[in-house]
Amino acid sequence: MNCVETVETLLPGALSGNARFAIVAPAGPARLDADKARQWFDSRGYQCRIYPGVNLADGYLAGSDQQRLQDLHDAFQAPDIDAIVCMRGGYGSMRLLDALDFDLIRRHPKPLVGYSDITALHTVLNRHAGLITFHGAMLNADLLGGKLEPTVSSLFEQLGGRLGEGDAIVHPAAYPLTTVVPGVASGRLVGGNLSLLGATLGTVAEIDCEGAILFIEDVNEPLYRLDRLLTQLRLAGKLQGLRGVLVGDFAGVTVAAMTPLLLDTFGPLGVPVLAGWRSGHCDPNLCLPMGARVRLDAEEQHLVLSQDLFRG
Repeated sequence: MNCVETVETLLPGALSGNARFAIVAPAGPARLDADKARQWFDSRGYQCRIYPGVNLADGYLAGSDQQRLQDLHDAFQAPDIDAIVCMRGGYGSMRLLDALDFDLIRRHPKPLVGYSDITALHTVLNRHAGLITFHGAMLNADLLGGKLEPTVSSLFEQLGGRLGEGDAIVHPAAYPLTTVVPGVASGRLVGGNLSLLGATLGTVAEIDCEGAILFIEDVNEPLYRLDRLLTQLRLAGKLQGLRGVLVGDFAGVTVAAMTPLLLDTFGPLGVPVLAGWRSGHCDPNLCLPMGARVRLDAEEQHLVLSQDLFRG
């Protein structure tokens, strides 16, 4: 692994018609209906290539560390692959972090899509490869799982370059948002699964919130454990320099139940906090561009891109 400080952001080209997606499994195993996957992409004018580790299982991992790492590197450097979609989360991405070849990835910048355990890859690739990655739909639970719109449309709207500087990432009106702390802030969008953000502290993938908008989400975590995780970030100094907070779905813990904890944690920082954003382990699951510069208006409940996601 080539460990470097935060590097300049790279912008690949947006996806066009007939783009080819790599399907990889950096974390846990899952059974894949390969024909169903190919038909799903074909019906939308795309192609897909299923990498070998997707069909393997090594206990709670999708094949060996070596295989999962090779699939990821191979997908990045394959000249005919345009974007990479993760099969599922679970656990395992962290085991690859100290062997990632950032130089290889920077030579072949491509969108990487996933969430949950894939948070470890988002944070490390944002910081050390200069990639904007996409906290969005994975193959099994979301794309093949029949998630509600705008799960799929938000993903392809961003990957297709149809959103750029000044455009809002529109949140569906059917799912009301909550302004916890009003205000406006701009910065890089960082974060993801809160449990992974805690687990990666002290590693090459630890989060950097300086000048950033922090996005958090999680699943199957009771309120006291969410408190512990947020307290861990605070005590580790990771909330210093934070500019704003976007709170995603917490699957079973309501925004009302979380509001006192959010006020305790972020209120003293004087930063805007907007909660209830439908991204993460939820249906629908909106796509978010991690590492991109955004503007958060918690009072007007808007999230707007402050940069293009792809080169012209």
